[in-house]
Amino acid sequence: MRWTWFEPYAGWLFLATLLFNLRAAWKLAIDWAGMLTTVRFVRAGYARRGELPSEETLRARAGAPVFLTLVAAYQEPGIAATMRGLLALRYPGERARYVVVTKAGEDALPHPAMPESTGTLCQQFLGDLPAYDAKRLVHLVLPGPGRKAEQLNWALRPDALAQVLEADAADPSRVFVGVFDADSVPDPDTLRWIAGEELAGRGALAYQGVTLSLANWGALGIRGRICAIQQSSIFTRVSLARLINEVRRIRLIDRVTARIPGRAGRWARPALEFCVRRSQICLGHHQFIRLDVLQDLGGFPTGGATEDSTLGYLLGARRILIRPMPMIELTDLPETKEKIVRQNARWYQGVLDDVAYLWATWRAAPTAFNLAQLIRHVVNKVVEWPIAAFVYPAMGYLGWHFAYAYRQDQPLLFFVAVAAPTLSLGLTIWVGGVVTQREVQAMEPYLPRPTPLGWRNWGEWLLATFRCQTYWLLATRAAWRVLWQTARAGRYEPSKTDRVTRVAGGQGWLDRVVGDRLGR
Repeated sequence: MRWTWFEPYAGWLFLATLLFNLRAAWKLAIDWAGMLTTVRFVRAGYARRGELPSEETLRARAGAPVFLTLVAAYQEPGIAATMRGLLALRYPGERARYVVVTKAGEDALPHPAMPESTGTLCQQFLGDLPAYDAKRLVHLVLPGPGRKAEQLNWALRPDALAQVLEADAADPSRVFVGVFDADSVPDPDTLRWIAGEELAGRGALAYQGVTLSLANWGALGIRGRICAIQQSSIFTRVSLARLINEVRRIRLIDRVTARIPGRAGRWARPALEFCVRRSQICLGHHQFIRLDVLQDLGGFPTGGATEDSTLGYLLGARRILIRPMPMIELTDLPETKEKIVRQNARWYQGVLDDVAYLWATWRAAPTAFNLAQLIRHVVNKVVEWPIAAFVYPAMGYLGWHFAYAYRQDQPLLFFVAVAAPTLSLGLTIWVGGVVTQREVQAMEPYLPRPTPLGWRNWGEWLLATFRCQTYWLLATRAAWRVLWQTARAGRYEPSKTDRVTRVAGGQGWLDRVVGDRLGR
């Protein structure tokens, strides 16, 4: 049956649904390619692991970089394991320093479920270390209020740098500032990989490694494991793939503009940068930035709820490319739906905060690249994040509706109109369900901690395939929570991911039916 009130708008609505469905299929194809690109990059990097310089070689080379690795910690009962992991990084001790920054506010008012504050746990751990290790690991306390960025910047003060780095503080161009989270499990050879690139003449001003949210895989239920796979896929198919491909994009622009003479070539570059280049994504951990660059930026950005995406935009605006790094870091996935929502709400608030920075950046330097960053950020993140879960299914339904309702009037367009939403739906299952879990699980041999990632039975695999949108629905709920709170109170106040009150990953009734009965 035709909807007569649609008649005047049928042509435009048909075109809109077709474009939406083609865009969805295109984005899924790009995600597919990005996932494969990142996995190939990781495999190639670990295949060359035996070529990394040894600690003895790094100790003897005068040009080997110095590392200052920072961890901002607040209400972290497992901080001792994190500090132990930092000390296990394979690098000459005299050229690697680790700093954990806690808050005085937590010492004054510890979490009621923790026996001691994070600062006290750090002091207890340091007190049990031998003198050599105790010199490499420093505990600092932020005296006033502040989030992660303020904690990290507290360790970058001149007096703190002089205390920690000693003579190496005099040459910030030799020092790389690394950031890990309090739940990070880094690869022991991370620093050696960066040092190898620097000594081989392939150095960069900033590095970003691979992050997978699989550290607590064994403690998660089926739904939690599905979300862990999907969250890990964001970092692999989008974040790292974009960094890998950005160098290729710039080379393409250089080749094209070199062949266009005169004024046309000068106009072609900004046009290509607007259309082809993409924003660089910092993840906020497993990242390294040279100290002199970070000092020129004024430290880590403190204007928003998150500092990582803003830092990526800062580097991009200054034409500093972030070098992708194949080494893998594990972090925890929040183990309950509510914690996942709160984590994504904090990230979405950071997305909203970045709009003001991108606007100011474009006003100060109205380049094609800066304008593209602003437009893509608003469209792809601010707007699309909260509505994608509703818009794309609706466009798929309308695409099929128009195709069948008007198939006799436009028979040639019928097949195109049917194919577009069908292709989009098929790629959603294939890329989001099958390829994502297959490629994330393919990185199991390279994890810094042995973690079996296989499903326990075919029922779990079935759930992971056809419930692959679970995580994205929770992220959508988080965005609307931020928007609702902003509309009511003027701003959403993000909360830290709770790692104190651990809850075992439960299973819903569908998980139990499919996992237990069909999996037998």
